[in-house]
Amino acid sequence: MSTTEQYTGAARKGAGSDGEVAAFRGVSKNFGAVKAVNDVSFTLRPGETVAFLGPNGAGKSTSIDMLLGLKDPSAGQVSLFGGSPRQAIVNGRVGVMLQSGGLMPEVTIRELVTLACQVHPRGYNVDDVLKKAQLTEISDRKVDKLSGGQEQRVRFALATCGDSDLIILDEPTTGMDVSARQAFWNVMKAEAAQGRTILFATHYLEEADSVADRVLVIHKGRLIADGTAAEIKARAGLKKVTFDFRPEDGGDSSLLRDLPGVNALELTGTTVRIRSTDSDATVAALYRAGFYPRGLEVTTVGLEQAFITITGEQDAADDAAEENVR
Repeated sequence: MSTTEQYTGAARKGAGSDGEVAAFRGVSKNFGAVKAVNDVSFTLRPGETVAFLGPNGAGKSTSIDMLLGLKDPSAGQVSLFGGSPRQAIVNGRVGVMLQSGGLMPEVTIRELVTLACQVHPRGYNVDDVLKKAQLTEISDRKVDKLSGGQEQRVRFALATCGDSDLIILDEPTTGMDVSARQAFWNVMKAEAAQGRTILFATHYLEEADSVADRVLVIHKGRLIADGTAAEIKARAGLKKVTFDFRPEDGGDSSLLRDLPGVNALELTGTTVRIRSTDSDATVAALYRAGFYPRGLEVTTVGLEQAFITITGEQDAADDAAEENVR
């Protein structure tokens, strides 16, 4: 049995005795008077695929930098595999795909990926890495002659050039076309199926909804939600009611906004889309008001709308707290 096989079979199950892959415990990071991260705590476990969501400036990048040992916390503790982030990276246990930072110029894709495979403590075969990242056909192209999507695929190759236990991805599919994004996530699902932990930050919330089995939401430096995508959506307390409305079927469209539970209303042609805080009451009132809703559907709102609702509620709570202080 090879060293890699021995390592994969045992250590893939976790890090320290508690099985934690990564942990934030009461972590804060200050830049002068600005608190970029404020008392954040969470743990990552083996095999999880975790989406890390938040608006611009919420503290995502700072948190990732601390997780990678690029920044030290002002308070609290950050650990990887029961030890320091820097030691975990030196040991090759972390693969990283960052949004920022340039690639080495004046070298070919193959040369750069070969170097990454060689320096990784448990590096993979170069041709396998190029194939996985869909770079084989352009592997002789200079790195500084690539499109944005191709650069992202190179960063992906560098992040997966060896047998790492944790893969951290910052906006990984930015610039990729639809087919490349789909191929990318198929690879990531296969990585997670082998017991690797995947943490990714993204602005594509539909990706988080379809890929992640856990979602962390950070807002103004604080962790405000931690759960499955379904739990996050349920917390928003909204359902989407959709149907086809035709005046000849009965009902007055001017009454739709006054139905119980209506949070938002959109009427496009004959299609009505309602976001409701009480879908049962909304639908019952539709029939009482004389509507005949064709093709009626009641579904949970998407993660994007839930995200907007949760962060909006947090903003409102913060504003109310500030008003009380005054």
